[in-house]
Amino acid sequence: MNVLVDAFEELMRADTTAFRRRFRRMADAPFSFYRGSACLFYADMEHDPDPWADERTSRVWIQGDLHAENFGSYMDSSGTLVFDVNDFDEAYLGCFTWDLKRLVASVALLAWSKALSDDDIAVLIGSFLRAYVRQVRDYADKPGDELVRLHIDSTDGVLREVLLRARLRTRIDLLDQLTAIEDYDRRFHRGPGVRDLDGDERDIVHQAFESYLDTIPRRKRFGSITYKIKDVVGRTGFGIGSAGLPAYNILVEGRTQALENDVVLSMKQGNVAAPSRIVPDQRIRHYFEHEGHRTAVSQRALQAHADPWLGHTEIGGTGFVVAELSPYVYDLDWSDLTEPAEMSPVLAYLGRATAKMHCVSDSDSEQTLVDFQSEEAIAAAIGDGEEEFVRTLTEFGLAYAEQSREDHRLFVNAFRHGQIPGVRSADS
Repeated sequence: MNVLVDAFEELMRADTTAFRRRFRRMADAPFSFYRGSACLFYADMEHDPDPWADERTSRVWIQGDLHAENFGSYMDSSGTLVFDVNDFDEAYLGCFTWDLKRLVASVALLAWSKALSDDDIAVLIGSFLRAYVRQVRDYADKPGDELVRLHIDSTDGVLREVLLRARLRTRIDLLDQLTAIEDYDRRFHRGPGVRDLDGDERDIVHQAFESYLDTIPRRKRFGSITYKIKDVVGRTGFGIGSAGLPAYNILVEGRTQALENDVVLSMKQGNVAAPSRIVPDQRIRHYFEHEGHRTAVSQRALQAHADPWLGHTEIGGTGFVVAELSPYVYDLDWSDLTEPAEMSPVLAYLGRATAKMHCVSDSDSEQTLVDFQSEEAIAAAIGDGEEEFVRTLTEFGLAYAEQSREDHRLFVNAFRHGQIPGVRSADS
């Protein structure tokens, strides 16, 4: 429990109730525990030997918390609905295999929960890894990285269905869910998970928003009318990974004064990235102004066409990341995928998406930490040892999933018996 307490102690003190809820969710199942305990994974990776880590491949941009449920659809800055990784809160620089190991262990946990055999799980992991290796080699051999995207016309099956469902969503639907029209303009609904701000806090958020505007890449900026603030509220109730982090929703004018074009932004406090806990490189640590800056820079380094609203700011010296709450986000749902034959092609797509993330940056990415072609470095590290690469990572995924199930059991028992400092009592 020491790793979890050390990682979350400050946030647990700030919002004990939020963390008690987070830990209840983590207690629900081994996969839920795994999702919420990236810090524990990296504590293990610190001592895990890796023959594919060299001077270059140990310092590439990684997503940091790559598991099977961190993929879905979004509308990229070119206006294309794509299927890709969709969470960058833990993104950092590290060994490319950390993303792969975290993903394959999550696949093993997910497949185990569906009562699939170890042999079937090994085949599924192999589908992901082989697709990853093929895509990395394609990037290394053929220039034109950004031409390869998973979109409606280049996918089929489950992934195409995700994108088609996302296509049905509208900005109006999201706005109607979060806002109401009062006196001919929109304002946020007030209700559970939403809090009003007093005058001083509202002024602070407005000032932080003005600073954020300077962090949007010039080529992605809209006209000045677009950034007019209409309403601001405090937010709670985020998912497992964001419990206890202060956040705000900001309603701004869209491209025109028509109410259907209004945009909702999230301004959320950045958290310490789990991989950063085991990467002692001070050059990397000092590159980032704060965790909000790290999150925004990392996302642009990991996406070919990042959110045009993406930026960062700070409040009271603490970093916040700003991004659009998009109506076109649609997460991959594994609940209806029960047979290996259904899961295997999906995992092959996930392998391609992961390779794209490691190898392709946004054209407006400001990062200067990685000054080499990641695809060339990764392809060279794997070399002609693909079979050994797949075998070793498959064995890791199966073993780590078993360890995670045991860790989950220990966590539940410790939580039940009040042995986790900071969240012992429901009355605290």
